[in-house]
Amino acid sequence: MPTELEELVEFLHHGNTQIRQIAAENCLAYSKNDPSLFKRNNLEPVHDLKLLVKDYGPIAKNALDMLINLSNDKQVLESLDKDDKFLETLLFRITNTKEPNANEIAMLLSNMAKSDSFERLFTLERDAPLGLSRSRTAINQLMDCFVKGAEGAYNSEADFDYLAYLFADLSKFAKGATYMTTIQPYDEVPPISKLLPFTTHASHIRRLGVASTLKNISFTLPIHPTLLFPPLSALPFVLLPLTSGEDSYSDKETESLPDELQLLDPSIKREQDDTIITAHLETLLLWTTNREGRDFLRKHGAYYVVRECHLAVDNEDVRAGCDRLVQILMRDEEAEEPNVNKQPSGMDLLSGLASEGRMVTTEPIKKPVEESDDEDDKIIEIL
Repeated sequence: MPTELEELVEFLHHGNTQIRQIAAENCLAYSKNDPSLFKRNNLEPVHDLKLLVKDYGPIAKNALDMLINLSNDKQVLESLDKDDKFLETLLFRITNTKEPNANEIAMLLSNMAKSDSFERLFTLERDAPLGLSRSRTAINQLMDCFVKGAEGAYNSEADFDYLAYLFADLSKFAKGATYMTTIQPYDEVPPISKLLPFTTHASHIRRLGVASTLKNISFTLPIHPTLLFPPLSALPFVLLPLTSGEDSYSDKETESLPDELQLLDPSIKREQDDTIITAHLETLLLWTTNREGRDFLRKHGAYYVVRECHLAVDNEDVRAGCDRLVQILMRDEEAEEPNVNKQPSGMDLLSGLASEGRMVTTEPIKKPVEESDDEDDKIIEIL
């Protein structure tokens, strides 16, 4: 005989809208505290929640919140990821300029990106949403949501910030680095160029997700020249979060810095999140893996920025990252002879940091039972 809670979950597919809404409101807490409740009868409640995503706005929001929490479960995640019709429902709704729950959909998609099967976003094609994108590729449409939707510019109900974590998780795939650095025919720019300006954005979520994306794709060594040299020129976007308008440089040092870092206004502040700073330092370390990258960073004053960062930030991981970069940037390059013992590269030194040289992965998002105005309640912590 079903318990009262099991009976409550069954009301999620009731024919009466008011009853469905009450059931959804009361089930939300259990999606976080008792997820097994939703795995009854071969995941029937999860199937109900998928359908409720298309219900009235308040019901759909509760359904999405529950799916966000439940997607931390491997069995539920597999059910969500392999359901092509459900994925199309999410893509259709998040690209709709009037969708009231677009941010919740962005969170759910970010959680779903933990699955290897989500790599299909790079090749999945669907109709191009009018007014958003001219591309038929799903990942390009989400990228355009992220860029055009910043601060409610595309959908007044959403900022799409959490898509930054989707890009970070997708960038762990080999296709991720290729996609990010390949010019897309529909707008003739590589997608990573759209993300770079967000390294100093006001949104902590965007800054963290973009920093993680940059680090992840930098594990693919052949793309380093593409990242470093024009037209991308990613170095200033990585150095800016590490610097401050109050840092002290000699005239000669200033001249070596990228133009974007010269004569900064004193009001410009260094990134406050040590995790983000560490991610950028590790990206720089990866870029020093070959001689070309090391020479480029030396020529453009990366050492001076790292020096000031080391002096200003009292954090063990940040200082360890700075120390390792200094070891590489200040050493004399050896003659490239096959029998000479090589100095450790940026890739080698990464293994000594807290991240142990891993790609960045995001923890699944969980929604609080009670909504809070504090953004920190919604931030994912990066491993």
